[in-house]
Order: sequence, then C-alpha cells, then structure tokens
Amino acid sequence: MYNKDTDRDLLNAALTAALGAGIVTSFAVSQGQHPLVALAITAIAAGFAIACYKAKLF
Repeated sequence: MYNKDTDRDLLNAALTAALGAGIVTSFAVSQGQHPLVALAITAIAAGFAIACYKAKLF
C-alpha cells in the first residue's frame, strides 16, 4: 500500500530472522554445539523467513 519499498522489507525480514536465530544458536554454542552448525541453522532460518515473506505468509 502506498508504494512500499519491497527491497527494504525483504532486508528487514532477513535481518529479523537472522537476529532471532542468532540469539538461539549463540546459546546453543555456549552449551557446546559446533559453531558451523549454529551458523547453518541461522542461515536456514533466514532463508525460510525470506521464502515465507516472498510467499506473503506474513
């Protein structure tokens, strides 16, 4: 509505997902999880959020 900047909205969705997943995975790393697994989880969560945004699920 009203000429929204969709590129910025997509960036906000990706950053929000990465931030949320990063908080959870940083806790997991502090409990002994491998850091690369934590980064992969963060990347997958961000990708899923972008896919949901593109599908207009939120």
